[in-house]
Amino acid sequence: MERMPVVFVGHGSPMNVIENNSFTAGWKDMARVIPVPRAILCISAHWYGPGQRVSRAAEPETIHDFYGFPRELYAINYPAPGAPALAEKAAELMGTQAEVTAGRGLDHGAWGVLRLMYPEARVPVCQLSVDSSAFPGENYQTGQKLAPLRDEGVLILGSGNIVHNLNLVEWDNEAGFPWADNFDNHIREAILADDHDRVIHYKKAGESSEQAFYYRDHFDPLLYVLGAAGQDRTKPTEVYNNRRVMGSMSMTSYILR
Repeated sequence: MERMPVVFVGHGSPMNVIENNSFTAGWKDMARVIPVPRAILCISAHWYGPGQRVSRAAEPETIHDFYGFPRELYAINYPAPGAPALAEKAAELMGTQAEVTAGRGLDHGAWGVLRLMYPEARVPVCQLSVDSSAFPGENYQTGQKLAPLRDEGVLILGSGNIVHNLNLVEWDNEAGFPWADNFDNHIREAILADDHDRVIHYKKAGESSEQAFYYRDHFDPLLYVLGAAGQDRTKPTEVYNNRRVMGSMSMTSYILR
């Protein structure tokens, strides 16, 4: 079986799920240019807490973990089957620190993206948490441990935002603040150069790193993905949705083969 690429998606506002825009078009394009996966391991910013957990739910529920949005969003169900065997294998690869949990469904960081990429909901999915107690380099190392799954047809998909500062959001702003552009560009240049150490030590970006986010919940899914991608690749990285919106949100997404 061809080795699966890894993917990071900047998911942005839940409204993207029901809008027809350039970002959703980009997600659809990303799914079209990679092989159809046997299963998906999704690392979503919206399962963030201490410790490393993976869900083995056989029929994961659709979690509507947002407030104040149109009713249409709350009516959406994404009935993808779970992937219990994948959850167990992922936990085995990660080692004794990983906890397998049975009851966790798919939050909107997962189903909101997958509904556009795989609308028929036939690909089994399990979700992996973002470990808030780990240093950035440790979450990168966890991604490295998960890399063998790629040889089994598993798509490792991170869903978050490289710049994500809700305290500074301007809803009507169609661009990014200069500092948001600077930070996103810094990370993009590092990824394109396969300089993962520069991403792990993101504070080297300078002052812009202090405003890019206050918590690493939306940033760290990228670290898992880069760890799984490795730095010995021969194919160029593909960049999608290279934009900042609402002043302080980056939609930039990547495929690494």
